[in-house]
Amino acid sequence: MLLHDYFRSSAAYRVRIALNLKHVAYERREVMLLENEQRSPEHLALNPQGFVPALEIDGKVLTQSLAIIEWLDARYPEPRLIPADPDARAAAMAQALVIAADTHPLNNLRVMRRLKAMGIEDDARDEWTRHWIAEGFAALEAMMGDGPFLGGATPYIADVFLVPQMFNARRFGASIDAFPKLVRADAAAQEIEAFAAAHPDRVAPQ
Repeated sequence: MLLHDYFRSSAAYRVRIALNLKHVAYERREVMLLENEQRSPEHLALNPQGFVPALEIDGKVLTQSLAIIEWLDARYPEPRLIPADPDARAAAMAQALVIAADTHPLNNLRVMRRLKAMGIEDDARDEWTRHWIAEGFAALEAMMGDGPFLGGATPYIADVFLVPQMFNARRFGASIDAFPKLVRADAAAQEIEAFAAAHPDRVAPQ
């Protein structure tokens, strides 16, 4: 199993966490996004969108972090990340999609590059990022129960998505003081080695 990865990619970070939680062995191949390796013909043959992650397994290439994690849940069902119960599944997916669909896409690399190309200065781009993170986190905070995880007693898919977004929030200097439940869930997840081992600081190129 080969993961085409970038150490600071939120989407790839999610997949690293999921693979680690399920104790699935994999190799990493770094795709240097800042050097545009994701736009190379070789990478576009794997993922026509020019994104990471891409997971090569059994002659197949899987893309999109949510699709990859759903596949992992079906192939390696323990520990389960997406609940089987329809009501719990809908709740968990709604939480995950607050990040995957409505928060992270507004502050990823290609959006930042497009804003720069439009003449928007660095400070304004950073403020843009902080604004959308705060909006997403406010909704997620309201959707979270008593925890300690977004998924309840154990981490589910929403926690897998939360941790990389919290990394982004801190990286861009976003205030997280207004989101104590999310801070608590992130801290609880970081105590689990599967999450800690996926952290960008642990996998960054040396």
